[in-house]
Amino acid sequence: MKKLMLGNAAVARGLYEAGCGLISSYPGTPSTEITEQAAQYDEIYCEWAPNEKVAMEVAFGAALAGKRSACVMKHVGVNVAADPLFTIAYTGVNAGMVICVADDPGMHSSQNEQDSRHYAVSAKLPMLEPADSEEARAFAKRAFQLSEEYDTPVFLKLCTRIAHSQSIVELGEREEVPAKPYEKNIAKYVMVPGNARPRHPIVEERTQRLTAYAETTDLNREELGTDRTLGIITSSTCYQYAREVFGPHASILKLGLVNPLPREKILAFAAKVDQVLVLEELDPVIETHCRNLGLTVLGKDRLPMVGEFSQGLVAQKIRDTARPWMELEENIPPRPPVLCAGCPHRGLFYTLAKHKVTVLGDIGCYTLAAYEPLYAIETCECMGASVSSIHGFNKALGQDSEGKTVAVLGDSTFMHSGMTGLANIAYNQSNSTVIILDNSTTGMTGHQQNPTTGKNLRGDPAGKIDLETLCRAMGIRRVRVVDPYDLKATEEVVTEELAAPEPSVIITRRPCVLLRSVEKHPPYQVEPDKCKGCKMCMRIGCPAISWKDKKAVIDPTQCVGCGVCEQLCKFDAFLHC
Repeated sequence: MKKLMLGNAAVARGLYEAGCGLISSYPGTPSTEITEQAAQYDEIYCEWAPNEKVAMEVAFGAALAGKRSACVMKHVGVNVAADPLFTIAYTGVNAGMVICVADDPGMHSSQNEQDSRHYAVSAKLPMLEPADSEEARAFAKRAFQLSEEYDTPVFLKLCTRIAHSQSIVELGEREEVPAKPYEKNIAKYVMVPGNARPRHPIVEERTQRLTAYAETTDLNREELGTDRTLGIITSSTCYQYAREVFGPHASILKLGLVNPLPREKILAFAAKVDQVLVLEELDPVIETHCRNLGLTVLGKDRLPMVGEFSQGLVAQKIRDTARPWMELEENIPPRPPVLCAGCPHRGLFYTLAKHKVTVLGDIGCYTLAAYEPLYAIETCECMGASVSSIHGFNKALGQDSEGKTVAVLGDSTFMHSGMTGLANIAYNQSNSTVIILDNSTTGMTGHQQNPTTGKNLRGDPAGKIDLETLCRAMGIRRVRVVDPYDLKATEEVVTEELAAPEPSVIITRRPCVLLRSVEKHPPYQVEPDKCKGCKMCMRIGCPAISWKDKKAVIDPTQCVGCGVCEQLCKFDAFLHC
């Protein structure tokens, strides 16, 4: 049976067909759908973990117990999981373990362009990289085979274009893999120095065997065409670009195993062509390998180190031929991303901006408050960084910042990486105010559950962490809860906690307006005769409010009746329809 599938859905199908029994992940675009799709198979236990480190350790625990397992994350999530990653590379596994990671060239939804191949190289782990959805399915299955044959976790790397594009997949049957018995082995699994030292040579020997495997495996295939003037070494989505730009007669070495890379296979291919081009996004990993082999190749001297490639870019940079493209008219107004109409975070950020509070931000949809007209967030580094950063910021500046600086982060982000920062604030006593934006979901990646929502990945009842109780248990005595739709109450709480001479936590609690369970109120309309054109309502940046003929206008198809605009208007111009 054949089916058109997203790359992420195809990975999930491959994990299912391989007999995977457990998947633990933290949602992150562009990887999220792998776990969501896998959860549709009853044979696989799937969960959202608090963060990627936990997810990888859970997957390792399942593999140790004898059950094939996987963890899924985006590229920056590997940073969080790096601690167990490098040590699991030493211990190896019992049953197969696959680490699915999705990079984001072009930063469609990420704070950096990170090339995960470096992690495979540094941790000395095999990495497979599919070039379409069918390979995504097949490579997921091969990853388990390699994991068990070579006693190692195996990376399966996608990029945004592969994860979110569709192609034909040939569906297979699920392989029911018997659980492997767990056997106590202290020398293998207890990585104290005395045991870790003997494991390192095992890792090096494994790498040599995998390098030999790279020479013969069909994961790396040579496609010699009639055109031998240029030989292209490539992988992933760049393989598709090469085929589209250079046509059916091109000579290509298509790499599916990108770590470790073959040596003799590359040299043999180079000997058959006049010139070699290495076509890869982001860092010159393959190119550097080729140069270390003594080859002279085209690569980053022609192609950029940044951004996502395309057929047009490859054609222009390599063939000096411009592809047709549409010219956009000049003077098109910019449309920066904004918080949704009725977003519960808007009232808080309006309040913070109104009082010129320095806001150390974090990763989440609320990061959009950095844009006009709010301009309310001033930093954004990584999950949980706001809480740790405000402690250092206030320790450095003392009273000059304590009463006018806050850290903001979402409920899911707090569970991911914010708790340790808050523990540091409580333990080392900086007078810092942390605001947890509790919108009852993991909003930015598409409404996944988290430990504060009371539901698991499948929506079933689950253990629910009480944020107020947790913060108090961590040593914070001042914990306040406020509805951010209530501007007056929000302003009072923020003012009082910034003035308090000790650490405090404010929890702004209002469910994300896009959740199906959230009741929508009738939309507002503007009474033109009462509107004085003061533009006060425009300061909150609500996309449902526009400006026409010197009056505010509300789009009823977007307005959810949150009432924030009504509270701002001094002339009672906002009325319910």
